[in-house]
Amino acid sequence: MESDFNIVFLGTGGGRFVTMTQKRRTAGIRILGKGLNLHLDPGPGALVHSIDQGLNPQRLNAVLVSHCHPDHYTDAEMLIEAMTNGMTRKRGLLAAPKSVLEGSDVCDVSISKYHQQMVEKKVEVAPGFKFSVDKINVLATMAKHTDPDAVGFRFGTSFGDFAYTSDSEYYGDIGKFYQGVRLLVLCVMRPSGKPWKGHMSTEDAVKIIDQLRPELAVMTHLGMSMLREGPEKQAKLIQEKTGVATVAAVDGMIVLFGSRLNIQSKKQRKNANNLTNFL
Repeated sequence: MESDFNIVFLGTGGGRFVTMTQKRRTAGIRILGKGLNLHLDPGPGALVHSIDQGLNPQRLNAVLVSHCHPDHYTDAEMLIEAMTNGMTRKRGLLAAPKSVLEGSDVCDVSISKYHQQMVEKKVEVAPGFKFSVDKINVLATMAKHTDPDAVGFRFGTSFGDFAYTSDSEYYGDIGKFYQGVRLLVLCVMRPSGKPWKGHMSTEDAVKIIDQLRPELAVMTHLGMSMLREGPEKQAKLIQEKTGVATVAAVDGMIVLFGSRLNIQSKKQRKNANNLTNFL
C-alpha cells in the first residue's frame, strides 16, 4: 500500500523584496513519499534549509522548476550536484520549461548545460505535458506569468491529486487544469486590494478555490505586501468567502497527504521525527 506523502514547505516567501530580505525563506517545497524525493522550485536557501530540516539533498531523485525567475531556480544547480553524487554519476530527473533549460526572449538559461547533462533524465515541460517521477504521474499546467513558458504542476497519486499553481495571474479557464484536486497549493503573492500583473491576489484565490472546492487550499509564495497585511488574515478571508479550509503556509510546515489531509508544524515534526525514512 502506498504511504502518505509529506509536502514540506521549506520556504514560503516569494518576490524580489522577500527574497532579498528573507523575511520568509525562498527554499521551495520538498515532496516525499515511498520512492519519491522531489524538490519543487528550489529558490535561494533550498540547499541550506534542506540540510537544516534534516532532508539530505543527496537522496533527491527529482528537481522540478516552474519558470526562470531566481526565487524559483537559484539553488537548482547545487541540488543537482547533490543528487548526482557531486556530479560523478548520472542520476535523477530534471523537469523545467524551455525558458529554464534553453533560455528565451525574457531570460537566459537558468541551469547550466553542464548541470543539465548530468541528470539521468531531462524533461522539457509545457502546459499539458505529462511525465512521471517514480510511480507518480505529473501534469504540467498552464501559468500566465511574465515568463511566458511558466508552468504549474499537478501530481497524481493513489490517494487523489494535489497541485501547485506556481506564479500565475488569474485566467478564465485556469480551473480546467486543477479540477478534482484534493489539495491545491497556490502562489498568492498579493493581498486583497493590491493586484499585480502576473501574480495572484487574495481575490484571485477566492475565485479559483470557490470554483474547484478542494479539501484544503494552501497559500504560499507570499510577497512583502502580503506579509504586511497578514497572510493568516487573508487565508481566513478566503475561507469565509468560499467555505473551503484555507491556510497560509509557514516556513517548515508539512502537509501530510494520504487518505486524510493533516498539517504539521516544524516543532511537531521534530517531536514525531516522521521523516526519518526519507533522510
